[in-house]
Amino acid sequence: MSYSPQHDATPWGAGLTVAVMVALLAATAVFAFGRALAEVHPLLAVAVNLIAAGGAAPTAWRWRWTPVTRWVIGGGAAGVLLGWIALLINGIAV
Repeated sequence: MSYSPQHDATPWGAGLTVAVMVALLAATAVFAFGRALAEVHPLLAVAVNLIAAGGAAPTAWRWRWTPVTRWVIGGGAAGVLLGWIALLINGIAV
């Protein structure tokens, strides 16, 4: 008799809650930091954001399938994108 490996159920409720909370925190941090740097020099804000995202990307890519960390990584990536979109809208509006 052979047994097939059983996979645990995906905790969608808790996982999405964590992802949304991390996304909100990341978006707020990226927007606030980018806005502060843009007051010094707009290209400084772009450069620092790209360097930070590029530096974090390899680690996030390796952790993307870890059961708990994947929710944090997904929320962080969504938050960074939302923060960048907010910075672009803010830059266009000003």
